[in-house]
Amino acid sequence: ALQVQNDHSDAAASDLNRRMQFQNKLAGVCEEMCKEVGAYPKCTQCPKFVEPDSTPGVMTWDELLEHMDNLVNWGQDQVKGWHKQASALQVQNDHSDAAASELNRRMRFQNKLAG
Repeated sequence: ALQVQNDHSDAAASDLNRRMQFQNKLAGVCEEMCKEVGAYPKCTQCPKFVEPDSTPGVMTWDELLEHMDNLVNWGQDQVKGWHKQASALQVQNDHSDAAASELNRRMRFQNKLAG
């Protein structure tokens, strides 16, 4: 029964793959048809149609503002990462300072015992 179920799921996955290929092929045909009848690029009938950039190579104000927002978010993430890294280094230094202090005390104690 398990083998039959696997065969069905494999067939379903294969069928889904074929359907996606077919739809992708149709999407290209749909776009070409719209170009032929003069509806391109204002084609609203094509599934998942993405209008081409109306200003290629030029950044509009809206694109610039979006880019600036993305830079702000990226910068904030970078600063957070730097703070975490600095905190980790500071904790590491505190531990090494404590270890050095402990070692110094032990040496003084051993020197006192020795002499």
